[in-house]
Amino acid sequence: MRYLSPKADLTFKKVFGEHPDLIISFLNALLPLDEPEEEITWVEYLNPELVPQNPLRKDSIVDVRCKDRRGRQFIVEMQMMWTSAYKQRVLFNASKAYVSQLEKGGDYDSLQPVYSLNLVNDTFSDSEDYYHDFKIVEVANTHEVIEGLRFIFVELPKFTPRNCGDKKMKVLWMRFLTEIDEHTREVPEELMANPEINKAVTQLEESAFTERQLLGYEKFWDMVSTARMQISSSRREGMKEGFEKGMEKGRSEERLSNARNLKQLGVSVEIIAQATGLSAEEIEKL
Repeated sequence: MRYLSPKADLTFKKVFGEHPDLIISFLNALLPLDEPEEEITWVEYLNPELVPQNPLRKDSIVDVRCKDRRGRQFIVEMQMMWTSAYKQRVLFNASKAYVSQLEKGGDYDSLQPVYSLNLVNDTFSDSEDYYHDFKIVEVANTHEVIEGLRFIFVELPKFTPRNCGDKKMKVLWMRFLTEIDEHTREVPEELMANPEINKAVTQLEESAFTERQLLGYEKFWDMVSTARMQISSSRREGMKEGFEKGMEKGRSEERLSNARNLKQLGVSVEIIAQATGLSAEEIEKL
């Protein structure tokens, strides 16, 4: 049996964007829902495209977006590479989801929290911890919290089952994300023994995908590899010089293609501009 990695765009959305029971289990395991009454028991999928009311404003697309019976919204994203602007993008999307709840003349008391869960297949902090929980607190007294927005960032490469005292389902879901890929031939028994993880693993079987989907899957990883090399090279050359020389010699189509791929992977406009030589305006139009 050959499996695909759950971190790819195609597979991540198939597992968590098409099966309410799996996203419920995943959210309950990964989110800081400390009280039993906060547990999620039902969800409705929402349009992942966050379209602004003003057509002149920027729209954005997330991987998975849903809400529960209380109206709490949950945004889940898999980010392959960390960029300096990613936190701002996360804040932008969560804020847009938060304010979109309120119709004109609506009561602010009706606003429900928005949780943003971000799985990052990269490292970005000096902390040994892989799990980072952000909320709006008073600087002098962190017990004073403004409720409404909660941001979770998970550094997948830092996770090992040995370095956490987490609850069982959190460990199982983290192992699902970090241990299964194209090289997996036999899934660990402790993962398959759990019904939810077992079902999620089944969604990753290569036989469950069409030939066209598999081609798209391979293209996704090619894009990731290219993007990593471009960003790495760009940083080594002062974030700019290494790309402008080669890109300016009649390869405008290649520049546009590279920029489009980087943008699809969530790379910031600033880094794309530095890596390809395109202007911010040209990138926004892609």
